[in-house]
Amino acid sequence: MTQNLARTVFLLAHTGRPAAIRSAELVVKGLLRHGIGVRVLEEEARDLPLPDEVRLVKEATPQCLDGCELLIVLGGDGTLLRGAEFARASGVPMLGVNLGRVGFLAEAERDDLDRVVDRVVARSYEVEERMTVDVVVHRNGDIVHTDWALNEAAVQKAGAEKLLEVVLEIDGRPVTGFGCDGVVLSTPTGSTAYAFSAGGPVVWPEVEALLMVPISAHALFAKPLVTSPDSVLAVEVLPHVPSGVLWCDGRRTVELPPGARVEVRRGAVPVRLARLHHSSFTDRLVAKFALPTTGWRGAPH
Repeated sequence: MTQNLARTVFLLAHTGRPAAIRSAELVVKGLLRHGIGVRVLEEEARDLPLPDEVRLVKEATPQCLDGCELLIVLGGDGTLLRGAEFARASGVPMLGVNLGRVGFLAEAERDDLDRVVDRVVARSYEVEERMTVDVVVHRNGDIVHTDWALNEAAVQKAGAEKLLEVVLEIDGRPVTGFGCDGVVLSTPTGSTAYAFSAGGPVVWPEVEALLMVPISAHALFAKPLVTSPDSVLAVEVLPHVPSGVLWCDGRRTVELPPGARVEVRRGAVPVRLARLHHSSFTDRLVAKFALPTTGWRGAPH
């Protein structure tokens, strides 16, 4: 079939996984068969058995998605978060196919690839926006680093031997201080990621809120906090303690010197996710964590 240049999809895959290589081949062939153009990064194409019709892109920049209607990502959580970086910068919706373990950002599993292709071909998907956070690091009143996150910004101790001493702040007012392994500043999307592991609450994605979750805090009051989406959360590293580190989505990191201040607020730019079906987040939660529901009879009709 002649390639329909009016429709183009960008494919991002974790080529280190044999399952991703097989999945990429199936998706590419399916899209090309229906006349939809496909772009792939040149560095990934070396590991993929791709037809000549696939357009190879040399540089991994937001501009490489210009003209694409969709970003399809094949892989685990790390690959999906990498795809989210492309999606946010370009504004192109991301459709994730989970090839890893949990994959809350994914919309489909590896067994659904034929259906994924069919739904893309038919444009049978909806797009929702997920809240992000903007992150600013201050020191001595100066901005020394800016970043963003879809899941979370995590302030952590740099070494294993000593605790990180911090003071927490919400909306310009101090809340409490303690020694800890770190603090997770999360979106609702990130509530099932690092914040969940740290003991934070699960927050439904449609809820607009920010989360502040201490990690192994040595304090009587060290509860997870849920605030307004318009709040500004801050973590101050005390000046007399060893340096810490800031991780954004577990992918980008910067050292936090003593006295550093990390501010997190609602992000100006969301990440757009393509959705194939209308299953509730409750069902997704039960399926992803294999939660026991035996004995449930449902509400009376």
